[in-house]
Amino acid sequence: MSFQIASFKSVLGLGLVLATALGSTTASADAAASYAAMCSSCHGAAGAGDGVAATALPVKPANFADAAFWAGKTDADVKKAIKDGGPAVGKSPMMAPFGAALDDAALDAMVVYLKTFKK
Repeated sequence: MSFQIASFKSVLGLGLVLATALGSTTASADAAASYAAMCSSCHGAAGAGDGVAATALPVKPANFADAAFWAGKTDADVKKAIKDGGPAVGKSPMMAPFGAALDDAALDAMVVYLKTFKK
């Protein structure tokens, strides 16, 4: 009996690990798709702040590939900028708020995704 319980716990634990891993893969894919749809026109496909709309903006969009962008910023800082827009963090009013389009989990996934651009 104890062997069956131990085996069940092992299988259950493995299932939780796999579900978590698959969930993060899905979140990452969703964040990439959201970035492509909502962010890349300004921030560029590789996050360098060189999207097609960037040339028309009075302030260059953030360059997520630049280590200087990330210096001193927390995940909460970046999440707030995405959720509430540039003015909420003392940045350009051209950075629109996306809190209505992205729920909390999607915002967290987006922050993780943006960090993939960091060099």
